[in-house]
Amino acid sequence: MYELHIPKKVEFDSLDQVAQHVLVTDEYDRGIATGRLCSDGLISRIAVLPGHRNRDVYQSLLNFIVKIAEHQNIHTICINCILNEVPLFNQNGFIKQGNVFMEAGIPRLRMQCDVSNFVTKPFTLVH
Repeated sequence: MYELHIPKKVEFDSLDQVAQHVLVTDEYDRGIATGRLCSDGLISRIAVLPGHRNRDVYQSLLNFIVKIAEHQNIHTICINCILNEVPLFNQNGFIKQGNVFMEAGIPRLRMQCDVSNFVTKPFTLVH
């Protein structure tokens, strides 16, 4: 929220009360990454502390979120992608949904993917 200058009233919303939240901890049980899954399959609120932004942390976080989606019989996941990340998501099985929109002053495009086709390997900067 501070890094992207997203206002607190935008970062926290009514979906926080009903979404599934994931917290990744380090070997000392300190929180290092978080994300959430909404009932419509939207993965959002991905945040990883700067010193832990590596492939292993992102894979752990995203794999667990996708496992939750599978457990809840959610067959399609989506993410509101920052525009410069669209080609990476597109190359890895995501398809564009709708038009570009503004979220917290950042232009984004919703991308979606079948859970069965999701591969975490290429993703390291999903904010």
